[in-house]
Amino acid sequence: MLVVHPVIQFFAILLALYVFYLGVQRFRALHLRQKAIFGWKRHVVLGEIALGLLLGGMIGGITMVYVYWHGFLITGTHGKVALAMAPFVIFGLASGLYMHRKKRARKLLPLLHGLNNLAVLILAGTQIVTGWWVYGAFVLGE
Repeated sequence: MLVVHPVIQFFAILLALYVFYLGVQRFRALHLRQKAIFGWKRHVVLGEIALGLLLGGMIGGITMVYVYWHGFLITGTHGKVALAMAPFVIFGLASGLYMHRKKRARKLLPLLHGLNNLAVLILAGTQIVTGWWVYGAFVLGE
């Protein structure tokens, strides 16, 4: 069961990277005045899935730590970064859904949304490194 969390989270991070790539196309068109095709619906649907998986994985990770090791935040940096990521993931979901439901010409909110989700990706990268350590130390017992 302990292998499910890292596999799902890694898939979510890969998906988030692709969604970010799609968002960069919007940034290019909106802020750099370059011709670019923005797959709006694909960006929205896959973004919801990626951020939803990341958020669900955080909850699942916290739950598994409690069930298997009877504590909270015993994974050190990995758990603390997950908690720090949560508001960014929630803002990414909320701002994305808001822009999708209330379509209009905007510049600031899409920029904040993209910068926020870039921060999510950077934090997710640290989660890969710290998660590797957690898996070795807690699961494999190395």
